Amino acid sequence: MRDGVTPRAGLLVLAVLAVQLAFIASYIGAFHKPSPHRIPIAVTAPAERLDALARQLDTLPGAPLDARPVADEATARRMIDDREVYGAFVVSATNATDRLIIASGAGASVGQALEQVFTPLEDAQDRAFTVEDVKPALLGDARGLSGFYLALGWVVGGYLVAIALSASKGARPANPHRAAIRLLSLLAYALLSGLGGALVATTVTGAGAGHLARLTCFGALLVLASGAVTMALQAALGFAGTGVAVVLFVVLGNPSAGGAYPAPLLPAFWRTIGPWLPPGLGTDAIRGIVYFDGAGVGRPAVVLSSYALLGVLGTLAASGGVPRIAAFVPRRR
Repeated sequence: MRDGVTPRAGLLVLAVLAVQLAFIASYIGAFHKPSPHRIPIAVTAPAERLDALARQLDTLPGAPLDARPVADEATARRMIDDREVYGAFVVSATNATDRLIIASGAGASVGQALEQVFTPLEDAQDRAFTVEDVKPALLGDARGLSGFYLALGWVVGGYLVAIALSASKGARPANPHRAAIRLLSLLAYALLSGLGGALVATTVTGAGAGHLARLTCFGALLVLASGAVTMALQAALGFAGTGVAVVLFVVLGNPSAGGAYPAPLLPAFWRTIGPWLPPGLGTDAIRGIVYFDGAGVGRPAVVLSSYALLGVLGTLAASGGVPRIAAFVPRRR
């Protein structure tokens, strides 16, 4: 056995098996039973019914809705545009037909879940409702998934280029000069990758038409953030750092990103971590750019900038390029 598989290789095989099983468990755990949990929704109705309706919706079994009572339909629509809610329910004061306003661009499955929640409620009161989609998925963006795949491609590119750059001289940069060269190479790749991904989305599929500049800038940031963190992990942990990056970005990041099922439809663990990992940050921001005129993009940009900064500093620190705090503390005599 040792002629073909060394003990170290055997340990790596076991590590790969662990990551593989974690991958399977994470995807099945996230997607095996999607169910709505406190989906933010604006609600407007005649004044005498509004508070009671909001309480009723908030106390439904399983807590599928988080009702936000508002004075009028215009306010509800503004909240959808600002991405404060996923939809709005407008109760008619003149007839038995109400309206459910959804935004498929924020995730088609959430709109479907809202329809499923309101159908039995309306049936029980001998009422009906129509559905209006104010942010329908664009041509070339079936079910609003293109943003998820675009974000995933950028994240994958980020950590793969970090792995490629480490292949020539080892995972750990031997000195600050080598670390700086790798980081500058990553920056150049991020800019090229951001532009390339945005061109594919806007010209080939048309899913992001009219948003080339914004998508390019955000894509470059997403690639830089995922690549810099991977470099820092490799610099600190060696080859094992690559495995940690895969666990963060693929095993945990992809199923929690809100692609097929946005956060309100995921189990608690995945909806908690998704908004803090690059795939989820990217998916959320791209949808904001394409469908909501940039609403909600600020937070993902700040968090990803923090990722990039920590990745750069971590890579330089592991190579000796950032002075340690201890060096400035006087030693006791």
